[in-house]
Amino acid sequence: MEIGSFDFLNQQDLPAGALYMVATPIGNMGDITLRALHVLNAVDGIACEDTRHSAALLQQFGIHKKCLALHEHNEVGGAQTVIQSLASGERWAYISDAGTPGVSDPGARLVNEVQRAGYRVLPIPGASAVSCAISASGSVMLNADGRFQFLGFWPNKTKERDALLHDICSSKKTSIFFESPHHIRETLLLLSNALEPKRQVFICRELTKKFEQLVSIKANEIASWLENAESLKGEFVVLVAGRQASSDEAPGQESLLLWANALSPYLGSKEIAAVLSQALGITKKEAYQVALDAKEQGN
Repeated sequence: MEIGSFDFLNQQDLPAGALYMVATPIGNMGDITLRALHVLNAVDGIACEDTRHSAALLQQFGIHKKCLALHEHNEVGGAQTVIQSLASGERWAYISDAGTPGVSDPGARLVNEVQRAGYRVLPIPGASAVSCAISASGSVMLNADGRFQFLGFWPNKTKERDALLHDICSSKKTSIFFESPHHIRETLLLLSNALEPKRQVFICRELTKKFEQLVSIKANEIASWLENAESLKGEFVVLVAGRQASSDEAPGQESLLLWANALSPYLGSKEIAAVLSQALGITKKEAYQVALDAKEQGN
């Protein structure tokens, strides 16, 4: 493939003395973007979370650049090497082992150091396990507002784990986290015991890879699924639907009208409905009807 033949890739400049944070595939090599290839071909050097891992990707697309190992154990020191190169007018890219750098991967401290030194950092978007999992989870997992919380990797320390488990159980937002194959069974069983039986859980294994698996089950079905699972190998992304408000938590009609009447002199019905839905956790349809009722009472 001749990358230079795609003129639209030149719509955005590639300034010198800048760091490019380049997203790479999370599994399937075909998910590399044309822009990522364009940038990786254009830069003077590439900092990698693991040069051995990145070598396969770069070789696949015929990219031959000087590479620098820059991982969580040498990130600040490695950043100074990158900064020295930027100071001489070079362009550098950073790639992690998979996905978007800095999202549960090294890269954030590199960005901090480069920005502190006064150089530009430009994002080159691409594959993300989080957005990939969300896109296939459906409306059962995400409410109408599409709100969620990303929790990174599941912690190993008991205190941190218990705090996170409490957060997931009590949150009305969908929770998303990563887990390794070594601990996925234990983690899922913890969820099974802690969540309400009918709470929806979406389990993604080996996203975009040959043995990709996606399954949507309820919390009380987790133990059975684990017993019959074909494999627990590979990396996991887990989504847990947000907690549904119980009937005794839902604000009464009188309370809703008080809110709407207080807002009515300042906002229109649609704006009032948006405020009530977000602040009180009711549906937009219900909130809009309350707003209309309040307007009628005021007339």
